[in-house]
Amino acid sequence: METLGDGDGPIDIHDYRHGLKLRKETRDTSHWANKKGYACPACGKPFEQLFVSEKTDNTFTPSSVTPFCIRHEPDRILMFRH
Repeated sequence: METLGDGDGPIDIHDYRHGLKLRKETRDTSHWANKKGYACPACGKPFEQLFVSEKTDNTFTPSSVTPFCIRHEPDRILMFRH
């Protein structure tokens, strides 16, 4: 199973675009579905969805308790929902 990113700096989402499906995008955020089954760079397990934000603050209202991992990069936060 291929891991998203190489662990050597920020993840370039466009390098993995063929295995991700863009669900929603705004100027500062994007939401992706994991079609290929990439592994999470934080825990190594496959993730279902990826939320990318360049905003300082984000608020979520989950419909259920879902495990997730967070990766902090210099200019953005990535949240991997499992």
